[in-house]
Amino acid sequence: MTVLSEKARIRSIRKRPSLQIGVALASGFLMLILFITLFAQAIQPYAFEQISLLDRMKPPFPLEGYSADHLLGTDRLGRDLLSRLLVATQTSIALALLGTIFGAVLGTGLGFLAAHYGGWVDEIISALVDFGASMPYFIIALAVLAFLGNSMLVFLFLMGIYGWERYARITRGLVLSARQEGYALAVHALGGSPARIYARHVLPNIMGPLIIQITINFPETILFETSLSFIGLGIRPPLTSLGQLLGDGRDYLINAWWLAVIPGLVIFFTTLSISILGDHLRARLDPTSQG
Repeated sequence: MTVLSEKARIRSIRKRPSLQIGVALASGFLMLILFITLFAQAIQPYAFEQISLLDRMKPPFPLEGYSADHLLGTDRLGRDLLSRLLVATQTSIALALLGTIFGAVLGTGLGFLAAHYGGWVDEIISALVDFGASMPYFIIALAVLAFLGNSMLVFLFLMGIYGWERYARITRGLVLSARQEGYALAVHALGGSPARIYARHVLPNIMGPLIIQITINFPETILFETSLSFIGLGIRPPLTSLGQLLGDGRDYLINAWWLAVIPGLVIFFTTLSISILGDHLRARLDPTSQG
């Protein structure tokens, strides 16, 4: 397959109605998730920790025996699942977003340092990148949580450094390449400082691949948080998250399947929507796929 035919194939994929519909649906779902993340407390029908033992294990609409006061049903303590789902979504998305941003800033900064200084600085950062890429991070996180305890600060730190090595590796390669481009050499010849060259000229030109990497890392961070919370090493009561809801509902899959299935569907469609939108952004931002 020639380069021209590959570019034509990518352009034809962009124009497929089914792909555009998928991107529109993914964008709409993510807008809903963003709205929930911002206003969960304002739109929840009940306090997410409110207990009502008389209403315990109510099924969701439209199953037989549902309650009009609890459209998504209730859990073993009679807590409204819709309210808990809204707050859990807010918690999981906020934690994943903070972790992704911190990892992106950390990795991008180290990538710039490695490319600028070179020498032993580059060797140390490259060794850390190789170490981070070769180690099973989930096992390391379990060990750290077991050793230091399950505190919110440790948990946020683990989420923040998840995937940082990918940003560092991408940034280092892109900066080394961009420094040889005509615009960077021209600014340097005019007396521009390295900080100005990197911040005003290099960073905007390498932002596309970094944004694509964020869309890849963000759903992975969500799954990382939900996995730890699912096994009881992440968010703990009285707080709640999607992983905690999923973990609480696994013991009731026979007689109250909605307690696990509904949070699981939210996790699935959230990560799927981010992945679809990420593929769309890659097709738009990747210069190798442009006509």
